[in-house]
Amino acid sequence: MMRKLTLLACIAVFMTGCPRAVKYQVPQSPVPAKWTAGSDSPAAVAGAPAAAGVKWQEFFADTRLRSVIDLTLANNRDLRIASLNIEKVQNMYRIQRVAQYPVVGVAASVSSTWIPKDMGSSGNAHSVQEYSVSFGTASWELDLFGRVRSLKEAALQQYLATEQVRSATQISLVSAVANSYLALTADRENLKLARATLETQQASYDLIRSIRDLGMTSDLEVSQAQSQVDAAKVEIAIYSSQLPLDENALNLLVGSPVPADLLPDDLGKVASFKDISAGLSSDVLLGRPDILAAEHQLRAAHANIGAARAAFFPRISLTTGVGLVSGDLTDLFKWGARTWAFAPQIIFPIFDYGARKAGLNIAGVDRDIAVAEYEKAIQSAFREVNDALSLRKTLVAQQDALQALLSTLEETYRLSEARYKGGIDSYLSVLVAQRSLYSVQQQLVGIRLARQSNLVALYKVLGGGA
Repeated sequence: MMRKLTLLACIAVFMTGCPRAVKYQVPQSPVPAKWTAGSDSPAAVAGAPAAAGVKWQEFFADTRLRSVIDLTLANNRDLRIASLNIEKVQNMYRIQRVAQYPVVGVAASVSSTWIPKDMGSSGNAHSVQEYSVSFGTASWELDLFGRVRSLKEAALQQYLATEQVRSATQISLVSAVANSYLALTADRENLKLARATLETQQASYDLIRSIRDLGMTSDLEVSQAQSQVDAAKVEIAIYSSQLPLDENALNLLVGSPVPADLLPDDLGKVASFKDISAGLSSDVLLGRPDILAAEHQLRAAHANIGAARAAFFPRISLTTGVGLVSGDLTDLFKWGARTWAFAPQIIFPIFDYGARKAGLNIAGVDRDIAVAEYEKAIQSAFREVNDALSLRKTLVAQQDALQALLSTLEETYRLSEARYKGGIDSYLSVLVAQRSLYSVQQQLVGIRLARQSNLVALYKVLGGGA
């Protein structure tokens, strides 16, 4: 029987032709080979390691920030979902993988049938019992044309893609926590600055009011000084209301309230990061988890084409079994009760109104979609890195300029205050100098925050943080 089945399969293959395996090829990168911006940026420090080779525990120097990230990775629900998806797809792959092998099982059954006298050979009504025990496999497909292997490969690539999605989720999460932590730190620093400014303004106001009481200045200058005190109080109120919002945002990312002893207090201490290099070649993007995930999805789509092609060829399955059958339980395990079964089956696809052809076309379209998504992922990553490098250069220049302006304004304020106390100028010059100085101090906090957020973004887009 098996010889006849094999002969039929050979005839079918001869008539339809052997399935041709389609070799997988990695699509050509749709972006330039080198970065188009920021090659001389401080973010691309000569000799510094690539971001993908720097663990987040090494990149972030502040111990409290590292502790907050640890809490996040333990509690965040998005990361938990990503991890559970890996477990789910891993088990789906295991199911598909074992389809290559016969599943062997043992079955035992007992049946009892009542035979009426009109149907019995003896003319008497009676009951018939049958006991059986069998050992074998049912409907095991002989994968002669690679259908099962292709499905297994597709499941494997889906599993690998899910693993990369989890890594990409972790990178995004680490980056988001760091940025939220930095924003909270900057607002805390702005609140300190507003309170220090209020103390200075209050001292100036008290001095001017004392001078006015002595008849040596006007109510206008007292009113001007009072306006500065009120403006500082407004700033304190603004940042005091912003801090709880920053903490709530951080707590949401972490997945639990952040202990008070882990909250930041100084932007300079928190914003201490390890140097990383973007390198010279854009090929570094191919190691990003999101791009690796897109490539695994592409490989899965390619494997599905193989499964769709195999649907045009015969499917051969085997059902086998050996066992014992007896009408009497006491005779079931005797040698004479032995039985066996061998039932091969071959299905020849002949005419299905184009269903298999449509399935192959769908697999091809899915592959083309996966190629487009893979290329889009690379293009988006290339832009992200270029933007981060370009912004890094301008942020450094802005901070240097603001630092120089701050030094000038501090000297201007000192001279204006001395001239006012010496009776040379009015309080208006002091007022203008104070406002300008405070504005630049705020801008400097903002630009420091932007620089550090830019470094975190560069670390993220270059594939660090997994």
